[in-house]
Amino acid sequence: MNKQRGFSLLEILIAFSILALALGILLKIFSAGVNTASVAEEYTAAVQVAESLIAQTGVEAPLQQGEATGLENGKYHWRVSVSPFQFTAENLDVTIIPVVLFKVKVSVSWGDDARAAGRQVELITLKLTNKML
Repeated sequence: MNKQRGFSLLEILIAFSILALALGILLKIFSAGVNTASVAEEYTAAVQVAESLIAQTGVEAPLQQGEATGLENGKYHWRVSVSPFQFTAENLDVTIIPVVLFKVKVSVSWGDDARAAGRQVELITLKLTNKML
């Protein structure tokens, strides 16, 4: 009785093929996760830049209509736009209110490669200031 034990060459090749396929899929999933984390980090940084710009608007200089642009950290292009906002309500005389309402819009964009082109975060808020006499 001469029974051979072990695996045939065909069985080993099939096992290695399955292993290679599984490793390829796992590496693709891992790289997609790393890419997603990188994009999320960029969005978080862009939102922080936008929130910072909104907080600064009207603090260093009085609120007035206009636009400003700039570059933050050599990567994030920003634009701050301030415009008057007309509040309308029934039975309200807006001429007697001692404040003016402004709409502040901050856009932050980034990305210099083809995939990231057009990535943008936009925040809008309303701010009050005293009327100029």
